[in-house]
Amino acid sequence: MEAEDNMMSNTLRKTLLVLNCIILAIGNCGGPIIMRLYFVKGGNRIWLSSFTQTAGWPIIFIPLLISYFHRRKTQVPPNTTNLILMKYPVFIATAVIGLLTGLDDYFYAYGVARLPVSTSSIIIASQLAFTAFFAFLLVKQKFTAYSVNAVVLLTAGAGVLALHASSDRPKGESSKLYVLGFLMTLAAAALYGLILPMVELMYMKAKQAITYNLVLEIQLVMCFFATLFCTVGMLINHDFQAIPREARAYELGETKYYVVIVWSAVIWQCFFLGAIGVIYCASSLVSGIMIAVLLPVTEILAVIFFHEKFQAEKGVALVLSLWGFVSYFYGEIKRNETKDDQSKDQKSQSQATEMTPIAVP
Repeated sequence: MEAEDNMMSNTLRKTLLVLNCIILAIGNCGGPIIMRLYFVKGGNRIWLSSFTQTAGWPIIFIPLLISYFHRRKTQVPPNTTNLILMKYPVFIATAVIGLLTGLDDYFYAYGVARLPVSTSSIIIASQLAFTAFFAFLLVKQKFTAYSVNAVVLLTAGAGVLALHASSDRPKGESSKLYVLGFLMTLAAAALYGLILPMVELMYMKAKQAITYNLVLEIQLVMCFFATLFCTVGMLINHDFQAIPREARAYELGETKYYVVIVWSAVIWQCFFLGAIGVIYCASSLVSGIMIAVLLPVTEILAVIFFHEKFQAEKGVALVLSLWGFVSYFYGEIKRNETKDDQSKDQKSQSQATEMTPIAVP
């Protein structure tokens, strides 16, 4: 009976993993495409575009409520299930990270407004290098030959694009705005590279069990405060008054303008939910691999939908980025294997010590 339960549990976990991988793929590839569509067809409100990246946070209430009623039904003794698991210190830390996420959303939206998707996606790939650096500072993540190699390759990839920055500048855009978009996208990669280790540090310092339900709550609070940050930016920039005018002048029509805005929020939330689900069902390593594998897909979609040029330097930068990803993740796999081997050896030694007979004097 126990074996059957384990089999069912494994089957359910694998099914959830596949489902979350699909959701992550939709968000990771669709988010940049639909955001670029907004700008290409006449949209120019960067704060509004930042807002849509996390405005879909109420969707997280659906899995949270399902989980709550399931826990309430199966909890022993009954009627002892807490509706909210997050404690106050975790809430404060999450709120701060959420505000930083809102700033990161603005940087990224500014970059997408100025750069082709095929360019911005490769620059964002340098996030891994920043993550490795900040993880070393915050959570004492050790550098390995593989991670150093990855940092060098990703930096080289961004450098190749920087040297040929003017070759894919959109028509009618000044060199100054293009360079600013490049720098803002790089800043978005750097800031998100800081945010991920901050989340990991919060998990380490949290004085409570980190469950999938708590992770969902953390994601909801982060997205709420990120959206709040962008809402303030929209108010200062008078975006709410400008939205009706922009919708009437939108190339695809007023109705499709609002459809693009709503779907942008939904698709970006798919990215967050998918990433959380993959980490829960497998690991952060698998989540990172998925995002890396989807990078060429985003490039291809940008070329198909927006007819973006894919020059030789973009090909070189893409190869360098993928090489850096492979190097980093191979190093992580080797490190995890070494940890597993060490834990097995320690367990074997412990068992051998327990089985050693005690000599009777």
